[in-house]
Amino acid sequence: MRGPVRSGRPGAGAGGAVRRGVPAGLLVPALVGVAFLLLPLVGVLARTDWPSLLHHLTTPQVTQALRLSLVVSGWALLLSLLMGVPLAWLLARVPFPGKALVRSLVLLPMVLPPTVGGVALLLAFGRRGVLGPWLESTFGLTLPFHTAGAVVAAAFVAMPFLVISLEGALAGLRPSLEETAASLGAGPLRVFATVTLPLLAPALAAGAALTWARALGEFGATITFAGNLPGATQTLPLQVYLLLQDSPEAATSVSLLLLVIAMAVLVALRGRWTGGAVREARATPPEGAAAPADPAGFAELGVPEEGPTLETPPIRPGAGVGAGPAPAPAAEESDLRAELTGYTHFPLTAPAGTAIAVVGPNGAGKTTLLRALLGLTPRAHAEVLLGGRDVTRLPTHRREVAWVPQDGALFPHLSALANTAYGLRARGVPRAEARRQAREWLVRLGVGELAGRRPAQLSGGQAQRVALARALAARPRLLLLDEPLAALDQTTRARVRHTLRRHLAGFGGVCLIVTHDPVEAVSLADRVLVLEGGEAVQDAPPAEVTRHPRSPWVARMLGGNAWEGTAGPDSTVDLAGGGLLTTAPGEGTPPVPGSPVLAVIAPEAVSLHLARPEGSPRNVWAGTVRELTAVGSRLRVLVTSPEVPPLVAEITPAAAADLGLTDGTRVWTAVKATEVTVVGL
Repeated sequence: MRGPVRSGRPGAGAGGAVRRGVPAGLLVPALVGVAFLLLPLVGVLARTDWPSLLHHLTTPQVTQALRLSLVVSGWALLLSLLMGVPLAWLLARVPFPGKALVRSLVLLPMVLPPTVGGVALLLAFGRRGVLGPWLESTFGLTLPFHTAGAVVAAAFVAMPFLVISLEGALAGLRPSLEETAASLGAGPLRVFATVTLPLLAPALAAGAALTWARALGEFGATITFAGNLPGATQTLPLQVYLLLQDSPEAATSVSLLLLVIAMAVLVALRGRWTGGAVREARATPPEGAAAPADPAGFAELGVPEEGPTLETPPIRPGAGVGAGPAPAPAAEESDLRAELTGYTHFPLTAPAGTAIAVVGPNGAGKTTLLRALLGLTPRAHAEVLLGGRDVTRLPTHRREVAWVPQDGALFPHLSALANTAYGLRARGVPRAEARRQAREWLVRLGVGELAGRRPAQLSGGQAQRVALARALAARPRLLLLDEPLAALDQTTRARVRHTLRRHLAGFGGVCLIVTHDPVEAVSLADRVLVLEGGEAVQDAPPAEVTRHPRSPWVARMLGGNAWEGTAGPDSTVDLAGGGLLTTAPGEGTPPVPGSPVLAVIAPEAVSLHLARPEGSPRNVWAGTVRELTAVGSRLRVLVTSPEVPPLVAEITPAAAADLGLTDGTRVWTAVKATEVTVVGL
């Protein structure tokens, strides 16, 4: 008989199933574990002499120990911050020999018995220790049986909590945030102070609270190294130890105080303390977060659908936005000459004002190229001259190369205005002037009214335009855009592309744009650089690459059929996958028979027939329809054949209906010899 079906209560089904499915063999030990941890706390609460609690906590001995505990734990926290923050950064970011050993040393105080830690401190800093005599003779500092010794003991056992918290948070931060800050002109210390530390604030607060709480409760190392001197080293935990012998009720009351402090710290460290900014720094702002119905933000700005109409003066490297028209820089002052070695190896030159689209399959070396120009990757090395100035050995922040990574890498703790002003401030522009120029750049890019919003409040299109404004405001000589529009939907992409095209038209430096979109490559760039396996297989104007692609990947990206083969006699091609292709003599020198070639056939040049066609086609093959895909107002039909590689044809829906095409339909394909383009490889 079926039982009642529960509905209408969130979690009733799934949650109930999970609860009913917990094995007793796991549940019982888990409950025993909870009781094991809870009963000692219950014991403290049950044995506390509540009427005398206030009296016990206000005795001179207890108040003196409490005051000393706060002093010792406070200084221990400060000491831990001074040493632990740089140590956590070193472990998280710098590769060096022996890192595993250093990390083990950091963790050692957490697993070492506290009394053993005290003995180790005594042998290191005691009067007969390794360092103790030098400290006493040079600085007159004696640590054992002194308040300073209690501070050292507390910091020794507590600092690992801070290092562990920060190292994990640093590992979770997107490296692109710090790298982008460096590309905007910020030096290492500025990046650490203005980007890294603010994003680590929650983890830093959590680690600091845990460190302070652990230092407050330290006992074993303190009594062994610093002793138990009232007013000097007798902290609250040591006071509890003494009270247990003379006044157990008072010891219980002081234990309750320490218990309440520890619980308060743990409650304060719930999720709202330990994750916020780091999680925000890891994630890309959600598309449509600020304006789902208008991802690019045009409607709220009153800008027509076809894009911003604000007149934009030319953008020139080194010219302030508000400084009025500036003379165009000489070509030798902002051209690019680079020689790349390593994974990506080829020469790259471009005059001022050139935009180059970098395309190629995944793993071709596109992003590696950009990072090599920035000096951020060991995979490739670039000898770089910008305007005749050798920047090869300069750090990233001094190269005058601005980078917009795929996710934009807006700093989540700063507003759109502060993000845009970041590069100007890093280059020494006064705050007021930097903000004024930044606001003008946001207005130019159509997001001026969003200056006060943070990245999480921006849509994808808005965030991309802020990232672009930030890069251009820094007045770079070389602008690197890594898939700047990849995360946007098609409508937003078209609008942002329109804005980007207008600004690149007046940009006086060199711009490299990594993209997988042929429309972006053709509409934004003066040249298309095709990479495969770290090598440049083609570098030509977009029209040339479109007509004569020298890469199968590019041909397919542009929607064509690309077949590799070997040149044969009489304008034929022996296809690599088998079969023979007849071509017509083209312009220029024909490929040498036996040389590798690429045959490109446009989909619209492929005709489909239900019966073998008669007449002029020189290339006719029987095949089977395997896939039909709508592309705009036309259909793309994939046909497989045992005679040649798979072939894509593009026809109208009406033609497909007349032929009755479905998956599995037997057809004949025909391609005229004059419709085949052959390119030597």
